[in-house]
Amino acid sequence: MTDFLEALETVPLIRYSLIAGIVSSLTFGVVGSLVVTRRIAYIAAAIAHSILGGIGASIYYSRVYDLPWLTPMIGAIIAGLLSAAVIGWVSLKCGEREDTIIGAIWAFGMTVGLLFIHYAPGKSVNLESFIFGNILLTSRSDVVATFVLGAIVLLLVILFYHKLVAVCFDEEFARLRGVSSSAYYLLLLAITAMSVVLMVRIAGIILSLALIVLPAATASHFSRKLWVIMIVSIVITMICNAGGLAFSYELDIPTGPFIVLLAVAIYSGSFFVKRLRS
Repeated sequence: MTDFLEALETVPLIRYSLIAGIVSSLTFGVVGSLVVTRRIAYIAAAIAHSILGGIGASIYYSRVYDLPWLTPMIGAIIAGLLSAAVIGWVSLKCGEREDTIIGAIWAFGMTVGLLFIHYAPGKSVNLESFIFGNILLTSRSDVVATFVLGAIVLLLVILFYHKLVAVCFDEEFARLRGVSSSAYYLLLLAITAMSVVLMVRIAGIILSLALIVLPAATASHFSRKLWVIMIVSIVITMICNAGGLAFSYELDIPTGPFIVLLAVAIYSGSFFVKRLRS
């Protein structure tokens, strides 16, 4: 652990990675609790995979038309929000089964992203950093983007907290009370999409679902109150991000997968503790 502490003082990328991990934990803990409560983890997974289409498109068009402002994060945000809107709108307005839409969005996003990246001019793209994540590549601009995007997500949750809670726990009751459950369901999907974008740098597209679901699922083993689940989930996510970064640096292994393994270990432990208590 001594090497990691020394690296924090001397290597800016390590500091940026730790800051981004801790800050994003606030978003993951809060939104993950809503996702687990509403039971839409499968939708979060589809959105996570679909953003590869936005990443690939941003890389392709930024190189072809010389658009330096069109970064992969911007492409991921656009693709994530579009996917969330399509899934929500089709399932609510067209009566189509959600699993069908999810499968279509999932496959389309991944396929389009791979094609854009394949035909993008210039040097080859390191797909591994997007698919499996690499928090050690976090830059100062990434930290700023994490702050801004995370603040937007948390502000939306704070402003519409009671409406979102109503939609998560009892959508029918919320509708009877005059709450536009469809609108707030779409808002929840949009918030989930933005949170998934934050996770890509840390855990990648493949592993991001585990990081948004497992801490909240662990916290739900010990409390029924949503605000308690959120706080516990935030703490667990911080432990996973900071601990995973530190130990993976010391052991010289990929950081994203190790963070997820730590989250799985904590979830597994809580599951057995719950079984022993019951």
